[in-house]
Amino acid sequence: MKRLVIVSNRVALPGIAQPGGLAVALQGALEETGGLWFGWSGNIDPNDSGRLHDEVSGNIRYVTVDLSKRDHDDYYNGFANRTLWPLLHFRVDLVDYSRETYAGYRRVNALFAEKLAPLLREDDLIWVHDYHLIPMAKLLRELGVRSRIGFFLHVPMPSSDLLAALPQHARLFEGLSSYDLIGFQTERDLERFQDYVRLFGRGRVIEHGVLETQRGRRLRAGAFPISIDTARIAQQAASSAARPGVKRLAASLSGRSLAIGADRLDYSKGLPERFRAFERFLKRHHEHRGKLTFLQIAPVSRGEVAEYQHLRHELEQLAGHINGVHAEPDWTPVRYVNRNYPHPLLTGYYRLARIGLVTPLRDGMNLVAKEFVAAQAQEDPGVLVLSTFAGAARELDSALLVNPYDLDGVADALSTALSMPLEERRERWEAMMALLRAHDITAWRRSYLAALREG
Repeated sequence: MKRLVIVSNRVALPGIAQPGGLAVALQGALEETGGLWFGWSGNIDPNDSGRLHDEVSGNIRYVTVDLSKRDHDDYYNGFANRTLWPLLHFRVDLVDYSRETYAGYRRVNALFAEKLAPLLREDDLIWVHDYHLIPMAKLLRELGVRSRIGFFLHVPMPSSDLLAALPQHARLFEGLSSYDLIGFQTERDLERFQDYVRLFGRGRVIEHGVLETQRGRRLRAGAFPISIDTARIAQQAASSAARPGVKRLAASLSGRSLAIGADRLDYSKGLPERFRAFERFLKRHHEHRGKLTFLQIAPVSRGEVAEYQHLRHELEQLAGHINGVHAEPDWTPVRYVNRNYPHPLLTGYYRLARIGLVTPLRDGMNLVAKEFVAAQAQEDPGVLVLSTFAGAARELDSALLVNPYDLDGVADALSTALSMPLEERRERWEAMMALLRAHDITAWRRSYLAALREG
């Protein structure tokens, strides 16, 4: 079997605990064939980019690259997260159109390609991950690499009109044509990409999932919905029920039900809308007053960016307002915390909750939704309230699906979830859990790699 080479912005180095299932899945793929994992080291050299770090563990080689402060600012903080991130999440109003950061993005991708190319073998299978590294295949091809190269976009693919708002869109997305297989989270994302190729890329769609560029190169694209380690999450959540932290949370509720949200602090997650919808629930459904506590866990990310600072301040104000108006001496409606929790503890919190509140304004998939379902107790499962704008809604259609902009609709869904009889909760949970068992993280990466190998 061909050696697998993973290329990603960050590398899951051996001996360091990884919070998510993706790192575990990629690690498993590398262990099956032996392989190389390449990406940024996480280190910022004040003066220079390009220093390599090389480490071997078992049959996997880990090679990482340091970046200078300027390159990190332009590539990661700049074009990747101030231009591509908002654009790919349909927030054209927040896009930074700086040409300087685009030059830095190209420069760092070229550096990665230059450092990676000499490490490659002719028959390697290369799998590049996410929006940070869109130009990677084209740059590797220019250096003479002829291996099969696949790309997976973990975030949404916006409409072609939105992509065309980016001044560099033609050059940037031309780079995708150098891949042999492009993977998306949903069929809808694939359809949007095909529209872009046809309307703005001057290519054509030969058939669904088979594309031809303006220059006549053919490539394939498909939907490969990412998932979770379902069995591990279920086992972890069950064993976490006895953890002191979970017991303390349960005791603090004083018999009330818990609704939980767990999101990185980001404007794509719809957190202000979620807080307002919870307040609308308190106003519309007096029969549930005092019976539900909403816990929002939102670790701070990109805290130096003004948009994120504003978001944090807005949420603090909303939480304070809701509690100030609706709290009782023995009940605080909203608990809002800006910190990370160990993943086993978090899954214990999910299991304790009656409602999982997952209402992003736009999300490629949203694995919290899947983890919430997997964490539930079979005998008494909670209810998932899920945004239709999350990729997960395409699969988890037994959740209560909501429009996050419709505050009344989300409020009513909370009431429905809180009142839902046990039999219906079980039916909904069993339908979603069956899908998650059949389509777990291992099935995801095996299906993608099989498609990439097929040619």
